[in-house]
Parts: sequence; C-alpha cells; structure tokens
Amino acid sequence: MSAVQEAFDFLKKADTWFLATVDGGAARVRPFSNVNLFEDKLYIQTGKVKSVSKQLIANPEIELCAMVDGWTLRIAATAVTDERVSAKQAMIDANPLLIDWFKADDDNTHVLYLQGATAHYSHLFDGERTETF
Repeated sequence: MSAVQEAFDFLKKADTWFLATVDGGAARVRPFSNVNLFEDKLYIQTGKVKSVSKQLIANPEIELCAMVDGWTLRIAATAVTDERVSAKQAMIDANPLLIDWFKADDDNTHVLYLQGATAHYSHLFDGERTETF
C-alpha cells in the first residue's frame, strides 16, 4: 500500500480529524471530515468564504492530526489549491454531505492537495514511524 493511500485510509477511518493553520502569528485548529484521494494525491476541502480558506491562501503550511485505535497520525504539508472542476467534483462525489452545500463549478468550493507531506504515526505502546508522500 502506498503512503498516501495509507494516510487516506487512516483519515477516513478516523472520520473527524483536525486541521491546523496559521492566522497571522496565531495557530488555528478546527475539525474536518472531508478528504479524498484523487490522482494519487490527498485532498482536503473547505469553502472560500470561510476564514480557514483565507488562512490557507495566506500561508499554505499546515498540519493535520487524527487518532484511531490508540494510533495518532500527524501530517505536515503544503496545501496547494486545485481549481480544476474535475478535482472539485471528485471531492464532492467522495463526500456526499457536500452535495447540498457545494458545486464543482461554483465560486466557493476550495479543494487543496497536500504536497511534500510527511506523515508521522505514533502509538503509546507500539512505537512510531514516518512516511512521506
């Protein structure tokens, strides 16, 4: 299994994961659930009207964190905006809760893929390891 597939599977299993961004000099963290694996890249999604979208544009360096069965996953990466309708539609198709709120061709749907990602897995009793994708 590829490192990006493993990270995607972990985030899907976690259901809710947390995204950290920078707002000026302050950290901001919020829960997310929308994730997709498209063209072998891990994608996240938000709305362009939200403050998180503005933070991601101003400073695309992010970290996300999730926990499943005692394992934690932290991913540090650069979030890169993808304006293609195909990427937006793939995100909506993979996350049915988005259908009522977003459209692939609207001016609000903001999808981003993780570039230069380092995924760090750790467990209190079973050690830790790092993967990149």
